Amino acid sequence: MAAGLFEGQYVWHPAADDRVLGSVCVDVRAGRYLSSLDALAETRGDFALRAHRSLVLASEAADSDLVERWLHEAPGPEAALMWARVAVLRALRAADARDPRTEALERIALAACDRAAAATPGDPTPLVAKLAMARLHRLRDRAPRGLLTAPPGPWRLFAHILSLDPWHREAHHRFLACFFTRYGGSVTAAWDVAAFLGQRAPADSPLRLLPLVALVECYDPTRLLADRVWEQPQWRSTSLSIHQNWLPAVAGYPFTPVLDLAYLAHALVMARCEEEARAVFTAMGPYASRMPWSVFGDPAAQLSRARRACGLPVPSA
Repeated sequence: MAAGLFEGQYVWHPAADDRVLGSVCVDVRAGRYLSSLDALAETRGDFALRAHRSLVLASEAADSDLVERWLHEAPGPEAALMWARVAVLRALRAADARDPRTEALERIALAACDRAAAATPGDPTPLVAKLAMARLHRLRDRAPRGLLTAPPGPWRLFAHILSLDPWHREAHHRFLACFFTRYGGSVTAAWDVAAFLGQRAPADSPLRLLPLVALVECYDPTRLLADRVWEQPQWRSTSLSIHQNWLPAVAGYPFTPVLDLAYLAHALVMARCEEEARAVFTAMGPYASRMPWSVFGDPAAQLSRARRACGLPVPSA
């Protein structure tokens, strides 16, 4: 799907140009779930789209009782999946806020994930939702061979998901996050896992971006020449390779992968590859994500700064 032209303003909504999802989000905010059922039912054979839509819808529904009503009034695999997604989101928010209800919300979320997984045994999405909880429990399975630091983590759950969908995008990102320092991991473990996962992915896969995600996560502005890291040959080469091998495939996506494009555009701008970054911004159209820009300051200001470096228009003041 080709992104729309930039018409002077950024579009921050995570639905991006998935028109069906955007319309369903309006219904969810109004307390209606039937369109959500239809939008998810049509993704049963497309795990990437199912993950994307269910995650966005959960963010819209988490502050209401919509999924509880849906599960009571029209139980089924889509209702169970949405209950799992919402329950996990609530538990993660509680944990990050050190809410005393966290432990109870975690138990509810784990039960919801198990229920959704039992309803659709071949669907990795409920297991991916469960994997998002792994950073709270510090699962410590032994790492496979091939990693320098051999960091323990939720390797068995991750392997189960990969048996259902070997290149599941969200699963890889959720798994990598378990090794971030803010979740009890380390910089060396995050580098090791990102490199291991990225190198095994096909050349035209967005999973090749995982090392760039780790690079942003490990960014330390207090370090000398911190902003020059992306100019180093290994990172410049990584960014240019992804631009060459993955970017051409984006036109065939059912929706614009804004977050992945943003990480690539950011890396290319930081590596002073403005011409290549310009092509990435063009593929993004008007759609914007707060990451990775928010790591470096106000996301809108940072995005505009990057676009200006490429000679592209930005929103007027």
